[in-house]
Amino acid sequence: MHFQQKVPNCTKDKAKNPLSVCSILQNDKPVITCPVRFREEWLITEDAASFFFDNDIRWSSLTEVRLNGAAGKSAGNIAIVLVAYDNDGKVTDFGALEIQAVYISGNIRDPFEFYMNDTKSRAFMDWTNQPNYPRPDFLSSSRKRLAPQLLFKGGILHSWRKKIGVAINKCFFDTLPVLKKVDKKDADIAWFIYDLDPVSDGISERDQLVKTDVVYTEFEPALLTITTAIPGSIENFIRLLQEKLDEHLETPPINKTLDKPF
Repeated sequence: MHFQQKVPNCTKDKAKNPLSVCSILQNDKPVITCPVRFREEWLITEDAASFFFDNDIRWSSLTEVRLNGAAGKSAGNIAIVLVAYDNDGKVTDFGALEIQAVYISGNIRDPFEFYMNDTKSRAFMDWTNQPNYPRPDFLSSSRKRLAPQLLFKGGILHSWRKKIGVAINKCFFDTLPVLKKVDKKDADIAWFIYDLDPVSDGISERDQLVKTDVVYTEFEPALLTITTAIPGSIENFIRLLQEKLDEHLETPPINKTLDKPF
């Protein structure tokens, strides 16, 4: 199924030999691993517009808009910018919508190509015991993707007093620390939470993108919550240090004798 890319065909992983896998299953629930998957019917832009603008505002959406800092150095591209305009087509306001898919650990191309080589007999294959079985990596997705996005691009947008929307999969959002909620009118960020629900047309079944919730937060408290590590037990860390120190002290030094040193 095509989800509104710039080009007609999927380009995930490779343009000439695309992976064509935009979600994987974990505990029998689909996890969105490609940001393009969020573009189904462009629900995300309609939802974001309801946060950015009043109901009677004319707006349009632009994709992959470059954002520069003060020195002209790029802070990255904004996935989607919603632009409000007047009767003359002049920009009057804008808001930024970021899309947060989930990284994968392991290898997903191997099972995909294995299945595609014989789809009929391998429709119910079990790949769970194979090396590099693919799994969603929620921790890397938040530390390496979501947090830097908010820190750099979000920091610039917040300094301009522009609203930010984040489209995110429910299973990913559920792994984040609990964010302090505020009223919509006081929010800097709207977290649009989506899931994939099965729908049937009587012939076949597919997963459909649906919004399950919206969480409104202020910018700085949300960024601090996401980027602050939850401390473990200091007693456990001291115990580990003691074990390593004991091992170090009990290990005799390695003395090598050189034959004929001169």
